Amino acid sequence: MINKAVRNAVEAIQGLKDGMTVMFGGFGLCGIPENAISAIRSAGIKNLTCISNNAGVDDFGLGLLLQTRQIKKMISSYVGENEEFERQMLSGELEVELIPQGTLAERCRAAGAGIPAFYTPAGYGTEVAVGKEVKVFNGKPHILEYAFEADFAFVKAWKGDTAGNLIYKGTALNFNHVMAMAGKITVAEVEELVPAGALDPNFIHTPGIFVQRIFQGAHYEKRIEQRTVRKKDLVV
Repeated sequence: MINKAVRNAVEAIQGLKDGMTVMFGGFGLCGIPENAISAIRSAGIKNLTCISNNAGVDDFGLGLLLQTRQIKKMISSYVGENEEFERQMLSGELEVELIPQGTLAERCRAAGAGIPAFYTPAGYGTEVAVGKEVKVFNGKPHILEYAFEADFAFVKAWKGDTAGNLIYKGTALNFNHVMAMAGKITVAEVEELVPAGALDPNFIHTPGIFVQRIFQGAHYEKRIEQRTVRKKDLVV
């Protein structure tokens, strides 16, 4: 049995170099590869093009790499929770490509499925469509979008085995699964790493064939961006 387990995040990011294009799973702060992000920050790898649904917050997630100017370009669909991102974008320090969320997901999925490009109506008539090929299907204009090409994909799963099979928990499934399929080298960090064969095949989300390296992470914070709770009922 192939053993894809590595000891830690430092070993997992080996081969990642300045100027590469990297995917990061997660939605908001849910299901983000916290350990890999910290290791990349410590390694000082820079000029990265990052593909992620969003850019974390100022002091967590990809916000940590923005703080240290390690990200050259962000390709995202939502960036409203990060003031440092806004500052760098408006000052021209950071290149930004904003993409409709469904298009972002499909460009990831297409890469994993071996589909080089596809047409979508999303973004037609907006800045998103500028310079892109347009075709009409059933009387509706569609723009041509290309699958992503990522050198690395860093994802976070709840549980995985040494063969790279992954199970996500709840909404942490989000972008992790499609990005795991899309990276040339996919690195998965998991909360629990078990021997190959220990997972029920019926519950595996990402087959190990898509994963090149896997490790058990540690010290997960699992922050919540905007905590909203119901006020305690007053007893009269």
